[in-house]
Amino acid sequence: MNLTEIRKLIKMVESSDIAELEISEGETSVRISRQSSIMPTVVTPQMMATSPVVTAPTAVASDIAVSPSETAKPDDTHLVKSPMVGTYYSASSPDVEPFIIEGQTVKKGETLCIIEAMKLMNEIEAEYNGVVEKILVDNATPLEFGQAMFVIKPA
Repeated sequence: MNLTEIRKLIKMVESSDIAELEISEGETSVRISRQSSIMPTVVTPQMMATSPVVTAPTAVASDIAVSPSETAKPDDTHLVKSPMVGTYYSASSPDVEPFIIEGQTVKKGETLCIIEAMKLMNEIEAEYNGVVEKILVDNATPLEFGQAMFVIKPA
């Protein structure tokens, strides 16, 4: 699938009532999703394979399922959200200790978890020093883009 075909698909989604479109052709897969005021997003396996860091549009708050206890957080804490759709793993394998536990101090660059997406293991690192106040997801559970994973209080 070439760029011209992808652009045609994006225009088709924009001009219709389609909220999401996913097309697979051989090993190439294209997913175009429209969420309220967010521009359509296109992700292909080639993009994932060449760039381990995935940049995606900011999710709209109404698109993320967050319980009331998660939203009632002190002003000095921050939610760490999933940068991609995938499966959350708290450790590198089932028989080892998790990367982090509640109450643990983490440093910038330290691995918080692994998210498996399209058979790739993506290490999610801390963006700042802090203390893990709460882990909001269970091991080996699916994640949505923008889903809250941890509450970390900056140190």
